[in-house]
Amino acid sequence: MKQPEKTNVMRLLDQHGVSYISHYYGETGALSGEEVAEALGEDPDRVFKTLVTRAESGVYYVFMVPVRAELNLKKAARAVGEKNVAMIKSRELLPLTGYIHGGCSPIGMKKQFRTVIDETAQLFDTVFFSAGKIGCQVETSPEALLGMIGAEYADIT
Repeated sequence: MKQPEKTNVMRLLDQHGVSYISHYYGETGALSGEEVAEALGEDPDRVFKTLVTRAESGVYYVFMVPVRAELNLKKAARAVGEKNVAMIKSRELLPLTGYIHGGCSPIGMKKQFRTVIDETAQLFDTVFFSAGKIGCQVETSPEALLGMIGAEYADIT
């Protein structure tokens, strides 16, 4: 079977010398994060979703949480020193990040926003997250991701 084309996320990981494994699940029809984890045969606590928020100050922030967890907006705001943050509307995602809902990656957005990863990522040698398109995930160490995009850990769930 022919490997699908590399995504921009994979090319950026290559450029930064970050080792990763790509996982394709497009043929499974998985959409929700939990369905993706199941399609990959992985623990949903290791598969992260990328969420984009806007603070009252107008600043955008990116948060990564396990697929079966909910972002705690109060904890998220506290982690970035804001009074509050709110999820952006789905229609704002593509023009802001270059990604569509379900295929949003913390790597390769139009602009690199401050990113906070739930502290539980540190429990795993590797974590999974979107490779920038629906049907494709990348797996890498949380430290490599942290270093590449200048992210930080916090309790945000």
